[in-house]
Amino acid sequence: MDHAAEAQRTDLMTITRHVLNEQGRHPESRGDFTILLSHIVLGCKFVASAVNKAGLAKLIGLAGDTNGEEQKKLDVLSNEVFVKALVSSGRTCVLVSEENEEAIIVDAPLRGNHEFDKIMVTVSSHQKLHGYCVCFDPLDGSSNIDCGVSIGTIFGIYMIKDKDNVTLDDVLQPGTDMLAAGYCMYGSSCTLVLSTGNGVNGFTLDPSLGEFILTHPNIKIPNIGKIYSVNEGNAKNWDAPTAKFVEKCKFPQDGSPSKSLRYIGSMVADVHRTLLYGGIFLYPADQKSPNGKLRVLYEVFPMSFLMEQAGGQAFTGKQRALELVPRKIHDRSPIFLGSYDDVEDIKALYASESIIG
Repeated sequence: MDHAAEAQRTDLMTITRHVLNEQGRHPESRGDFTILLSHIVLGCKFVASAVNKAGLAKLIGLAGDTNGEEQKKLDVLSNEVFVKALVSSGRTCVLVSEENEEAIIVDAPLRGNHEFDKIMVTVSSHQKLHGYCVCFDPLDGSSNIDCGVSIGTIFGIYMIKDKDNVTLDDVLQPGTDMLAAGYCMYGSSCTLVLSTGNGVNGFTLDPSLGEFILTHPNIKIPNIGKIYSVNEGNAKNWDAPTAKFVEKCKFPQDGSPSKSLRYIGSMVADVHRTLLYGGIFLYPADQKSPNGKLRVLYEVFPMSFLMEQAGGQAFTGKQRALELVPRKIHDRSPIFLGSYDDVEDIKALYASESIIG
């Protein structure tokens, strides 16, 4: 036995240890947020296992009910897993899922430790007891399951100020109010990327330990990248700034090398590559989808939060993405996110278009 290797193995930074370290930065913390994150991690492990054996378990196939897109059985399973994991944490008040038409208001008895809450109320009778709202896409990119392309779970977490009086307005918050966001990518490895508002860290699932291990500490996106990521099949429907930007990527006029096109069609996979290697991911509005196609609460906001925490930017074509205020839980928005300088270029094109217009 290699004792040095074993010693190194026991000194690994697990996601549990990382989250507890983050909790230590807030002495007033009751541990509720840590418990919630541990249940999200549990859901990710379960879905990772289901994805890996989907073909063997015959989970692939049409499930019947749809949300306007082809929905696979694995979507339904993943949604059930995350709803149950989040509710059983005892820390959530309301859930918003891509798979559910309406927000899920958690039953009052399942929103927390009521014996502990009674003590807290006694200590401070004026203090309202908070809970959490989690917005998530349980299995983004599920149309790629059959061909083995990476797919993933995306989530964002908000605080609910008064868990005893939950309304839909508590859900429709701007992205700037988000406490934490992340995604879990199921592919050649299972990778969970997380930010609690103090930078971005990546963890890889070690199957032998059943634990997520810190493999990408303090991720920082390069200021400028060599890759652009967009569905060029929609080019004929783009607006002028998007068309000009992509043209500039292909045929730069300043003597710089052309950017490479990389587009997988799974948001988690495309954003993950952009985060690590730099560049820009675009899903613009077009004539077919004038409001964009990606959902604000559980796609645009979490990925924008991660990009900003890693030193990049996220822009809608009109404003900073995180400053959007959604009106409905399934609102959509255009999005341009990635390296700071690359997003600056697209912002400049939109600014000049508005001046000309």
